[in-house]
Amino acid sequence: MVDESTRFARAVAAVRGGAALDEQAAAIVAELTREERLWLLDGDQPFWAGMGEMMTEGYNTVPIVMGALERVGLPGLRFSDGPRGVVLGHSTAFPVSMARGATWDVALEEQIGRAIGREMRAQGANFFGGVCINLPRHPAWGRAQETYGDDPVLLGEFGAALIAGVQRNAMAVAKHYALNSMENARFTVDVTADDATLHEVYLPHFRRAVEAGVSGIMTAYNSVNGAWAGQNEMLMEGVLREAWGFEGVTVSDFIFGLRDAGESLRAGLDVEEPFRQQRAEHLVDDIAAGRASWEHVDRAALRIVRTQLAFFSSDLDPEPDASVVFSDAHRSLARTAAATSMVLLQNDAVDGEPLLPLDASSLTRVALIGRLADVANTGDFGSSNVRSPEVVTARAGMSAALPNAEIAYVADDDPAAAADAAADADVAVVVVGYTALDEGEYLGGDTMSSPELQALFPPAPEGAPPISFTGGGDGVLMGEAEGGDRASLRLRPVDVEIIRAAVRANPRTVVVIVTAGAVITEEWRDEVPALLIGWYSGSEGGNALADVLLGAVDAAGRLPYAVPTDETHLPAFDRDAVSITYDRWHGQRLLDRDGHDAAFPLGFGLSYTSFALSDLSVSEVEAETFTATVTVANTGHRAGRHVVQLYGVVDAPDFPRRVLLGFLPVALEAGASARLEVTGSIRPLQRWTDGGFRLAASAVRVEAAAYSGDPSALAVELTLD
Repeated sequence: MVDESTRFARAVAAVRGGAALDEQAAAIVAELTREERLWLLDGDQPFWAGMGEMMTEGYNTVPIVMGALERVGLPGLRFSDGPRGVVLGHSTAFPVSMARGATWDVALEEQIGRAIGREMRAQGANFFGGVCINLPRHPAWGRAQETYGDDPVLLGEFGAALIAGVQRNAMAVAKHYALNSMENARFTVDVTADDATLHEVYLPHFRRAVEAGVSGIMTAYNSVNGAWAGQNEMLMEGVLREAWGFEGVTVSDFIFGLRDAGESLRAGLDVEEPFRQQRAEHLVDDIAAGRASWEHVDRAALRIVRTQLAFFSSDLDPEPDASVVFSDAHRSLARTAAATSMVLLQNDAVDGEPLLPLDASSLTRVALIGRLADVANTGDFGSSNVRSPEVVTARAGMSAALPNAEIAYVADDDPAAAADAAADADVAVVVVGYTALDEGEYLGGDTMSSPELQALFPPAPEGAPPISFTGGGDGVLMGEAEGGDRASLRLRPVDVEIIRAAVRANPRTVVVIVTAGAVITEEWRDEVPALLIGWYSGSEGGNALADVLLGAVDAAGRLPYAVPTDETHLPAFDRDAVSITYDRWHGQRLLDRDGHDAAFPLGFGLSYTSFALSDLSVSEVEAETFTATVTVANTGHRAGRHVVQLYGVVDAPDFPRRVLLGFLPVALEAGASARLEVTGSIRPLQRWTDGGFRLAASAVRVEAAAYSGDPSALAVELTLD
């Protein structure tokens, strides 16, 4: 809410009435004192008071306010973290972003963004730091769950959709800019990449976010080519502002997001988050010494005011009330998203028929096996943790869906008990995978207690408690689990033993994997008939799992990355590295380059029905896009959902052979067909040179496919120049 009697409110009304946004923002800044302009450049709460509140009340339980000015009515940036939902209070936990990426449905993601925006606005926030679009170079990255996949097109389109949804109610912030895909070493690692790698692979999705009108960009902790991201002038002023025309606000990541107050301001960082920390301590002296200037202060102040003025004068939804938080409508949306995201990787015949979907009417006893089948496992315990009032587990969801069947639950890591339960059941469902102990935001070790990072804190007042980031209880910011980058891409050995024991006792065995990134399954996968990626599936995950297993909905998810058959087919990964060089090769494009077949390629996923494509045509290229028109037919005996994926195949040196260009999901009744128009982008076919982007080839073979490398894909040639 904006107080309608204030100077800021009058400026909002003027912009809505047709006045120039830039002039109104500049007029407000001109009326501010120097002290007020400095006040805008960091959080409002003193560092030690803010840290103390976090350690006693919990992380981001209420909005974190930065730059509110009561005298002129400036609301300030009122921060809520994400992205699996609103971190404030007790909100709806949606499936993690990687699961939502597996829906390949940007319209659904925009709905989720709108729900997130409504829940945070109802709780007093206006600045959503939850549009995470980092590209996971390696599937072991601990925070892979917070992003949408490992392809720039997927990342960019899903980020744009979330931005569009959120910004009906709040300013959206894309993060972590840039090259952030290592967790344990995030505060120390220097990531180097040449210009071609940056512009072709790791920056396009941030460019797409800027084009989508994102209000804020949060910088990363790591350094890029020798300069900390929070004070990297090339990234912030050069690429973001000059090349892309970004007009919003740049903010640091929390606490450790910059190392020099004056240098960060000079380089283009507008706000130090979340408290009064380094800038409050050092910036005035830095200005006096010439390490920054009042012109830099005014530049940042203008951007901060302009961003808020642009948002509050835009076409917003009606003000929601508190009843939207964890509402029935949002829980239903979370259930739909979770069910749509689940990826069926394998569905072999047992007794002559595919094992899934299960026939609920014939089930009298179901063996539900695994330590994860009855735990609230929505993701890590870091800054994205949503404290949902209720989480429906797999056990609760299956019990609700099968009220007349016995659910025999085995929680222990006991292969013999698993076999006994499976032997006496109509079907066995084994739930395995990971928790916050295995992957997530890194909160452990002594990294954050290093002298280098402790030196970023202002002097502690007498009696200030020591800061701890893990361990549970008072004095702890984010819970008990260390998280971090995954140590292994495989299941625990005991999980494999349990799977084998169950399927030997009962060939009607389904394995559900809870994960964010790729899991290598080569040593046991051929022994089981059905394999489903269930993800960290949010508040309604258990109900959604039952929906998919019992066929209430189609198996509709598609992988947002490729799953390799061996770790050696991936880029090298050292989670403790202090320096690393990124190139353009990762994921499906690396497998293609090296001639390695994926266990499951990018975009793969089975359905309970079958689809056929026909009659593909493409338009000419206009403004870097083209339209592919194709007929999709449901050739099976039940309703289902298909994702048409467009790939471009080119033959160019040191360039990916096949790249994703566009995608579109479609739901069809049995026997129905539809003529679809799918938008494709030629940007993934461009190579970065000293003179900017140039096409890698003069023509491309456009494929309409079910997944990358689909042998049944339709193809046509498209001339590019």
